[in-house]
Amino acid sequence: MKHLILVGACYLDTILTVPQFPEEDSKLRATALQVRRGGNCPNTVEVLQQLLLSGGGLDTSSSQTQQVSAADAAAVTPLPSKQQQPQQQLKLHLVSILPDVESSATRKVLSSFATPPALQSSPSYDSESLSESVTGAAPTTATSVDFGHCLYRKGHHEAASSYIIRSGATGSRTIVNYNDLPEMTTDEFVNIVHGFAAMPEDQSHDGSTSNLFGEDYWWHFEGRIPETTMQCIHHLRQVLPGSTISVEVEKPGREGLVELAAESDVVFYSKSWAESRGYTEPEACLRGELSNCNKAFLMLCTWGSQGAGALFPSPAGAGGGNNEQTAEIAEPEYLHCSPSEVCKTQTITVVDTIGAGDTFIAGILYGLSMMMTSPPSITAPAAAASGNTTKDIRSWIQSKSEKEKKDILSFAVRLATKKVQMEGFAGILEGW
Repeated sequence: MKHLILVGACYLDTILTVPQFPEEDSKLRATALQVRRGGNCPNTVEVLQQLLLSGGGLDTSSSQTQQVSAADAAAVTPLPSKQQQPQQQLKLHLVSILPDVESSATRKVLSSFATPPALQSSPSYDSESLSESVTGAAPTTATSVDFGHCLYRKGHHEAASSYIIRSGATGSRTIVNYNDLPEMTTDEFVNIVHGFAAMPEDQSHDGSTSNLFGEDYWWHFEGRIPETTMQCIHHLRQVLPGSTISVEVEKPGREGLVELAAESDVVFYSKSWAESRGYTEPEACLRGELSNCNKAFLMLCTWGSQGAGALFPSPAGAGGGNNEQTAEIAEPEYLHCSPSEVCKTQTITVVDTIGAGDTFIAGILYGLSMMMTSPPSITAPAAAASGNTTKDIRSWIQSKSEKEKKDILSFAVRLATKKVQMEGFAGILEGW
């Protein structure tokens, strides 16, 4: 079984929609009020869970021979039935800081997911007993989210909060955050990783055991606190060297994000961060940052209404084709997808852009996870032991056709486009 672990902050969002952004020391009546759970990784998990519960959203078959018209070539491949999807092979885990395990705020956060566990009082607050109290209270299914690795802060009863002022005139969002929950420490993350490393080894399709080296694990980091995140990544490289690691480079001006990107296998860049670096479109950002991302086999950049771009660095050399010692450097493959490509006959009416980037990330993680459910080239223990697992994944990704890669990118863009046309995330696959 593959494990997708998302590490990031969880918020309770209060969203006020106003006719225009208020002036300082003024009074303004809001036209709408919403209170919902937020946070990059929790939002991504909510979308991923719906994808898994629905049975799919992307045809990952590499043997498709059906002829398609030129008009359909740019569209996302039709969805297969539940029986065709190996969703039972992917398990979701959320690692986030939450208030006291018995607090109403924690119950509200967990109840926002489709299949929340029933909480029970825990006699102590070590990670092992908390895991038992959260996950042992209700049976888990192959598509439920595992909250057993969240860190519950005893004595704290308020969740981290975001107050979002959304302007009806311009569509801008002004966000004020408040969080008094102690952040995750490196030692706490080390304990979480050891919990995964101690899990029973999964038996791969070729009879080998893969859990020992971590190649069944994909770790995704929000990248909020780069210094701590960097230490977490270094620990993963030592303990579970076969793990795939992705990171979000989102907030402009946040020091340490460039260094995080350099240590990651998959990098997600935001439009706001790219513009703060002087880039005016996604391809320029990805090619401009390529020399820094020696370990990456996939780089992505979202660009609002213009869609998103993906860059696939060359598999040549240990640095993905960017190694100075590589004699010949193949040109990285760039793909782009716009909302108009996936919604050719549909009028797009923007309703709520909050979480669109998180939804895009969910689409990419889901698409790649489904494609990588049983790739034969990355399950050999010898590859993991030699530290070559990520290189094998890179080569495997590069072996896919342009259409297969474009299908994943188009799927994620289509998913994000669907999200901006609705409030929140619930029912995002309805009418798909």
